[in-house]
Amino acid sequence: MLNNYEAVFIMTPVLSEQQTKETVDKMKSVLTDGGAEIVHEENWGLKKLAYPVQHKNTGYYYLLQFKADPALILKFEVAMKRDEKVLRWLTVSLDKHALEYAERRIAKRNGQQAAAQEAAEPAQETAVETVENKEA
Repeated sequence: MLNNYEAVFIMTPVLSEQQTKETVDKMKSVLTDGGAEIVHEENWGLKKLAYPVQHKNTGYYYLLQFKADPALILKFEVAMKRDEKVLRWLTVSLDKHALEYAERRIAKRNGQQAAAQEAAEPAQETAVETVENKEA
């Protein structure tokens, strides 16, 4: 039986964008190779840490929401421990209330992104019309 989980991990801030992507892909492959299904993922970006961790004050945050067999979690956390690019991580099992909250948060985030895209489209059309008017 697959349970719902959410994992947040913090990567060291000295990584390039490519190295960050490789680390995330490595963690996702550990999950998918073990039979997990990635439900949602979010890149929270570079954020300030509440306290220094390994002499670092910032870190790249990344969230993965997935469905997996409970036995896979140990393998996933061992992979986190072995990767020196990962500073901290937390994996939690989602109960039905946490799952509902996560779904609402995802829907709200997707709604905000859609609204931002719709707001950007008229601005692009106005810019095209302005250029066309100048040419005429």
